[in-house]
Amino acid sequence: MAQARSTRARRGRKWDQADARRIAKRLLAGDLTVSFVPPPEQRDWRLLSRTQISLRESLVRLRNQIEVLLEQAQIKLSSLVSDLLGKSGRRMLEALLAGVTDPVGLAALGDRRLQASQEQLADALSGRLTEAHRLVLRLFLGQIDQIEQHLAELDQALAKALAAHQDAIARLCEIPGINVRTAQYIIAETGPLAEVFDSAGKLASWVGICPGQQESAGMSVSARSAKGNWMLRRTLSQIAWAAVASKGSEAQRRFHAWRPRLGTQKAIWAVAHYQLRVIWKVLHDGVRYRSPDTEMLNQRALLARAKRVLNGLRKLGYTVSITPPCSTPVPGA
Repeated sequence: MAQARSTRARRGRKWDQADARRIAKRLLAGDLTVSFVPPPEQRDWRLLSRTQISLRESLVRLRNQIEVLLEQAQIKLSSLVSDLLGKSGRRMLEALLAGVTDPVGLAALGDRRLQASQEQLADALSGRLTEAHRLVLRLFLGQIDQIEQHLAELDQALAKALAAHQDAIARLCEIPGINVRTAQYIIAETGPLAEVFDSAGKLASWVGICPGQQESAGMSVSARSAKGNWMLRRTLSQIAWAAVASKGSEAQRRFHAWRPRLGTQKAIWAVAHYQLRVIWKVLHDGVRYRSPDTEMLNQRALLARAKRVLNGLRKLGYTVSITPPCSTPVPGA
């Protein structure tokens, strides 16, 4: 299989025999860009991981449908409980299915760590469920239980399939923002060594996370990223947000440096691109992640900013000089 862009021909009448000859000549000349087709074992990994993603999306959809159902019954539980399917929310839903209608009794089922008071919970639970509401709610909760069981089975199957690559998973988990599940997803898409991709740039181009380059007559038309591997794009976006929230990480430092110039969304996309390059280095070269010296990088950034300010003052005609701090003399030196 070859990429369609590398087999492009001149505009005109299409002729299968001429197209076949042209593609064969390009193949012999080495001009075709061959598509990445993973081996059968890796395709099984992808099947398990992508099925997990599909089931989790179904779980979110069912949770939203339950929230809409409760809103129709004038029950405003989602405004006070952050997770309808958490322990407190699940106890209340089971009690509603059992026919409990007393708002005070339903509010008492909430955990004491909830930020809402008992009076607020009782007021939010003062609606009325009809028999039709109870039937649909029972069906939704049954589907959720079944999906959670399937997710547990897929977790075990994926962990068993990737048992031989625990070292690569452990090295990926050392990168800020990556946990075991996202490490499994990355290996399922790129392979445990990422040996198909000769450089981090080629991997970024295949994923579709690098800036595009669409030009016409020497002028840039668009820099939008091309469509690539949707699974890795989704995973890298989540990794980037988690890495930015990691205090003192290099991803957080880069995000704060890029956000004033690029904006939040483009800065996160740039962080995801940086994270992907680190991932390629860890997998392809078999090395461990080493966090850079953040203090030294901050000092370099401050020095560069100071130089820019001094150059601006000099252009305005000011005479400015820098005096380094005096070091304390060492006794006996």
